[in-house]
Amino acid sequence: QVQLVESGGGLVQPGGSLRLSCAFSGGAFNTYAMAWFRQAPGEEREFVAGVRRVGGGTAYADSAKGRFTISKDNAKNTVDLQMNNLEPEDTAVYFCAADGTSLFGAPIKTSEYNYDYWGRGTQVTVSS
Repeated sequence: QVQLVESGGGLVQPGGSLRLSCAFSGGAFNTYAMAWFRQAPGEEREFVAGVRRVGGGTAYADSAKGRFTISKDNAKNTVDLQMNNLEPEDTAVYFCAADGTSLFGAPIKTSEYNYDYWGRGTQVTVSS
């Protein structure tokens, strides 16, 4: 059974940085595309960033481009999200997700319905 555990959330001032990490277990990590989603209070869950199974191909939401970087380490079974220049609008619960049906070289999926496994989330609060 695949399990995902997020860590690294917290309270940060506007303009600050945080690095989220997701630990994967229970499967062959290099066969899963991975993504980070987020959900703010009263809002729907939205795609933030994704990375392919292997090869390092990535995709970002417009709100994340230029500020966030996703990275996948197939040796350590982790996927990280480096978030810089954070804004109050980035406040949300951040979720790690795994897609076990992704084909090699296929586009990264941005709909939550394409992801099979989810972590419980980690809270990120950006406030002065």
